[in-house]
Amino acid sequence: MAVIALLGLPIAPSGEGGASIADAMSGLLVVGCAVRLVRHRRRPLSPGAAMVLALPVVGIAVAAAGAASPGAGITGLTRYLQIFVLVPAAVLLLVRDRRDFRLLAWSFVALALWQGTVGVHQYVTGTGASYQGEDVRAVGTFGPTDVMGMATVVAFGLVCAVALALGSGTTRQRTSAVVCALALLPPLALSFSRGAWIATALACGAQLTLAGLRRAVRVGAVVAAVAVILVGGLGVGTEMLQERLDSITRVTDAPDQSVVDRYTMWAAAVDMWRGHPLTGVGLKGFPDQRDGYASLALSSGSDIGGAGAAYSKQPLLSPHNMYLLVLSEQGLIGLLALAGSWLALLVCALRGLVRVRRAPPGAAAGPGRPVRAPSGLDCALVSCGLLGWQLVDFVYADIGGPSTVLTGVCFGLVAWWALVDPASPLSLASEAGVSPASPVLGASTRPTVSAAVTEGFPAVLDTEGQVSPTSPVSGAVAPPVSSSASSSASSPTAGSPEGASSR
Repeated sequence: MAVIALLGLPIAPSGEGGASIADAMSGLLVVGCAVRLVRHRRRPLSPGAAMVLALPVVGIAVAAAGAASPGAGITGLTRYLQIFVLVPAAVLLLVRDRRDFRLLAWSFVALALWQGTVGVHQYVTGTGASYQGEDVRAVGTFGPTDVMGMATVVAFGLVCAVALALGSGTTRQRTSAVVCALALLPPLALSFSRGAWIATALACGAQLTLAGLRRAVRVGAVVAAVAVILVGGLGVGTEMLQERLDSITRVTDAPDQSVVDRYTMWAAAVDMWRGHPLTGVGLKGFPDQRDGYASLALSSGSDIGGAGAAYSKQPLLSPHNMYLLVLSEQGLIGLLALAGSWLALLVCALRGLVRVRRAPPGAAAGPGRPVRAPSGLDCALVSCGLLGWQLVDFVYADIGGPSTVLTGVCFGLVAWWALVDPASPLSLASEAGVSPASPVLGASTRPTVSAAVTEGFPAVLDTEGQVSPTSPVSGAVAPPVSSSASSSASSPTAGSPEGASSR
């Protein structure tokens, strides 16, 4: 939460990139997690989950060895490990249960509301980043050097709010999530980020579909009707906003210079990969090799200004496509390793969502407040939505800027649901036979254990949903169970949930 909160602090207008205070806090997060892991001395992940999390290290290490200079290799290695391995692993290991997961999701929403408020104020007062000659682009506290920062933060918050509104929880929580989602729409629109618009629309559409097809159809009809009334009937939306929206469908007919630059850098990245198909040109190699592969259509840089910064030219040092950046700098080895890890996370997250959907609805959340959705559905939708948004956005953007550390936290949340939650096929609780329908995390009752695990001995889980090292499940030899204890365990008492398959 400290990493997320520090991203709400303003960035110096003259900042040229590099590590921020949020990056430093993420380093403390990793160190604290490592110390905690050494002190507890227990297996936190199953072998399959550990392999999925560590898979990107292969391509990153090979590309670092092939960097043009040791300094560039170390810098690139540190950044990639921070965003795709170390911070996600720390978040995964420190989140204890679904309550912690929801707390981080609400933290995403809170940060998005703060940045969105600053962005709307910038648009209204004309103090934002420069866009078409006017200082109206909403960038939040990130400044004109990271114009995608506020759009990314607001999009993450919107995806989390939609998931919390569709999932389990009290009526008050779901209503608050709906209000937050609606409040985040204006700042997302005023960011003028076409890539964030496309990724958010696809991610939220996927969340609605995964939550229920009928609900998706109803919500889609309402959104379409409201859009027609606001835009077509009342004419809501400035000329700049409408022009930016129309440009999505005509990027090949009359592209602006930003689109030309992007296509030119994409072609240069592909040509770099063709020259070095397996290992790429090395980490941090794209800026050095760009001019040798790019055509003359590439401009000298992007114009930035406004939001407290003077006008300047920002050099184009990346292809603005994460997949092509990895392909050009790490080759096929790096792309297959990194994309393979993301694909495994997506498959495990979707399988966990299917398990939760098949589970019976949760118990009443309070007097007169029944939970209609299965318990854990909100966590599943948050994970699938965030990962889906990131995978789509990587087509139009890559890592870079102060907001990048939030991507690592995002992957950590996704990894926890996909690899640690009992609904995941790769979690230790799943290996131990814990039923995903049981309230393993954050519940006051003991979890339901399958008959295959409880044959002759009870399984014990700690408060984090992991198999206790003193339990026979983790490999210790269980003492024989007496007949009296067996008959006592077979009857539904206060210590055993009704209907548990135990002996």
